[in-house]
Amino acid sequence: MENIPEKFLNKDGTLNSDALIKSYSELEKKIGNMITVPDEKSDEEAQNRFRRAIGVPESADDYPHNELLDNENVRQEFYKIGLTSSQVEKIYDIAEEFLSPIVSEIISIHQESNAISELKNFFGSDEKMRDACIAIKSFGEKFLPADAFNELCASPQGIQGIYKMMQSMEPSVETGTSDTKKLTDADLRNMMRDPKYWRDHDEEYVRKIENGFKKLYS
Repeated sequence: MENIPEKFLNKDGTLNSDALIKSYSELEKKIGNMITVPDEKSDEEAQNRFRRAIGVPESADDYPHNELLDNENVRQEFYKIGLTSSQVEKIYDIAEEFLSPIVSEIISIHQESNAISELKNFFGSDEKMRDACIAIKSFGEKFLPADAFNELCASPQGIQGIYKMMQSMEPSVETGTSDTKKLTDADLRNMMRDPKYWRDHDEEYVRKIENGFKKLYS
């Protein structure tokens, strides 16, 4: 019994079977609790035991949620490849760092598109909206403080407010004669092509166009 450890021997040198059996039972228990890395041949129980041990949740719904990337299909993919909750949180952190500016830009574009659609509905058509915005710009720069004008122009409601303000001032269109004439869209666009409007910024001529749009949309 030279190769038998002393802890398994009695004082008289004989084998202590009780100590040997107890040690074997403890070793068997430890081995049973050990987590082994599963392979393709491992059964589902072994795979699930390994997944729980490394931190994979019991279901995809147990992953941490994220406002930017909170999607059931994404969580299912995380679960399918066996990501842990801490790994998923790290993915969220990285994604937010790189995607938040892009998402903000997309939201901004979407809001701008909605604003244009709202203004087009308010004025009646793309053409009328463009003409009105030109008149509103000229009106605002002439009659409103720059800060207030810029603030109002930041939303479709503000632009509509300037338009209504413009409508309330000088409702008639003064032409070059003593008569009052209602100008058409084509008349106003033709007048805007005149260098007196876009190059010289002739105050009287610009005023006529502004009044024309006010009268047209009243």
